[in-house]
Formats: sequence, structure tokens, C-alpha cells
Amino acid sequence: MENLFTNSAHRRNYQNLITEDNMFHDDMERASLFYIISGNEDLYKKRQYIYHCGEHCIKDCFEQGSVDLSSGMRSMIRLGFNLYNGWSDGYTTPIYLFGNLDEHNRKVAYNALLMRFSFEFFSKIQKCE
Repeated sequence: MENLFTNSAHRRNYQNLITEDNMFHDDMERASLFYIISGNEDLYKKRQYIYHCGEHCIKDCFEQGSVDLSSGMRSMIRLGFNLYNGWSDGYTTPIYLFGNLDEHNRKVAYNALLMRFSFEFFSKIQKCE
């Protein structure tokens, strides 16, 4: 089977997020956001500033100023928010989002796109739980 997660920590962090949130099994939108957050250790450590599991919603982590995020991490969050509920701002363009990513995060972002728009890929990820 192809590498659906970047490493074992990515898989474990993804599973932790869907468990913390009690995510509905077929929620491709939320799963794609969780895939992005769990695929980067810095984002995963700062997840409480990005997403509220108890309320099942994203947080305004760009305006709060309560969390330090690099341009690459901001791009990952913007993509995750956009895949989750269509959220966008002036920086939510393919050039801006992917231009700020290193190879690892580009792979996570690409797979998150596949997860959101390909039920076949999403099903493979869900089977890895």
C-alpha cells in the first residue's frame, strides 16, 4: 500500500485528532483539516490555537496573535480551513499557499486535497486508522 501518511507520528496524531473531536467517520472536510494539522509537528503542538475539538470549530488563529506561526504554517492552516469550510482570505491562492511550503508540507497539502475531493483516497486513509 502506498504511503498515505508521512510517518508513524503523522498517523498517530491524525488518529488522536479524530478521536478528540469524535469526528463522524465520513467527514471528508474535517478529516482533510486534521490530516494537515497532524502532518506537521509544529501545527500539531499548536492545535489548540487552530481548532476547538469541544466546539468542533476552527479558531481565528491569524488575528489572535496568541500563536507564533511561520509563513509555511500559515499556508497550511489556510489550506486546511479552506478545505474544511471554504474559508479564505487574500492569501488563499494556490501560488501563495504552495509557494511557502517545503517538500514535506507540499506532500501533506497535496494528500489533503486528495482526501477532500477523492472518496477513494479518503477511504484508504480511513482504513489506516
